[in-house]
Amino acid sequence: MSESAGRIRVEREGPIGWLVFDHPQRRNAISAGMWNAMPAAASELDDDDSVRVVVLRGEGEEAFVSGADISEFGKNRVGDKAADYDVQNALAFGSIAKIRKPVLAMIHGFCIGGGCAISLTADMRYASDDAMFGIPAARLGLGYSAGGIEALVNTVGLPAAKELFFTGRRFDAQEALRMGLVNAVFNKAELEASVRKIAEGIADNAPLTLRSAKKIFGQVHLESAQQDHAGMGDSIQACFESDDYKEGVRAFLEKRRPDFKGR
Repeated sequence: MSESAGRIRVEREGPIGWLVFDHPQRRNAISAGMWNAMPAAASELDDDDSVRVVVLRGEGEEAFVSGADISEFGKNRVGDKAADYDVQNALAFGSIAKIRKPVLAMIHGFCIGGGCAISLTADMRYASDDAMFGIPAARLGLGYSAGGIEALVNTVGLPAAKELFFTGRRFDAQEALRMGLVNAVFNKAELEASVRKIAEGIADNAPLTLRSAKKIFGQVHLESAQQDHAGMGDSIQACFESDDYKEGVRAFLEKRRPDFKGR
């Protein structure tokens, strides 16, 4: 993929894996090629046992993700092609949401449309004080996926989701914090250091426990008959049978920091 069309970049720093939206010429707007590249990038980080937490971020100083690349809509999101484009989007969103490790979104600048939808695939979202959010689908006349609306409702609640979607307005980081869209807001100069500290703290915890909890979090909104009770039970039992559980108990009794191995 040419850099002018944007790219998805994967980086590793110890236990932290970074999934980077790299299209700064267009405020990290997501091109078709970038949507296509997301599943492989997400899978790469998910399959790497050395990575214990994943952070989503945008390249440059202006944006997390300013949305889908509207310059491509006339070619890729019209007529029969619109359905194919939405399938491509759903695969990209799903690939991040299915990562079995904790996923954080580090949001600065514009987080609009598809960018807001990408942030909702993360388990936790942290914003800089200059972050600006919005879902302008109604201002563009495009159809918005049921899955995207469900994710928004599950995060901010039905009344706020309706207001944001129906008005199409932009809102700032403090309003995002009040409605529960983000977990915390930091000064822009402190955002990366703050998110790194949070990510490092998560990475210090037992990987099997985090994986089990994430699996269960993904089931709790389902009706009991739809839940994978056996899978959830197996994930819990795997924690109790692990060396990490023994290490955690020993470390607590010995008043020291545990050294978890993920097994």
